[in-house]
Amino acid sequence: MTILKEAVIKKKYGQNATNVGDEGGFAHNIQENKEGLELLKTTIEKARCIGKVVIGMDVAASKFYGSNKTYDMNFKEEKHYKSFVSEYPIVSIENPFDQDD
Repeated sequence: MTILKEAVIKKKYGQNATNVGDEGGFAHNIQENKEGLELLKTTIEKARCIGKVVIGMDVAASKFYGSNKTYDMNFKEEKHYKSFVSEYPIVSIENPFDQDD
């Protein structure tokens, strides 16, 4: 966690970027889906933990699924998840789609 905070987040986003959210995670201003994954990948590399640390995602896609049966996000398609898994050490993706989709 210290490596993520000191070597990655502060360096990229500045001193005030290490605010902590209500569930204990860093609440910095990420603009793109892959940006968060890049931060984690960089941290794993800097910590020399490649092959020892993996990523699990809880997308909670139901929260983005509207009554009109569309998603209010830009990575609903299966190909995006496949891209994430091929580029990052992701071993689990929880709730990638709405239960009724």
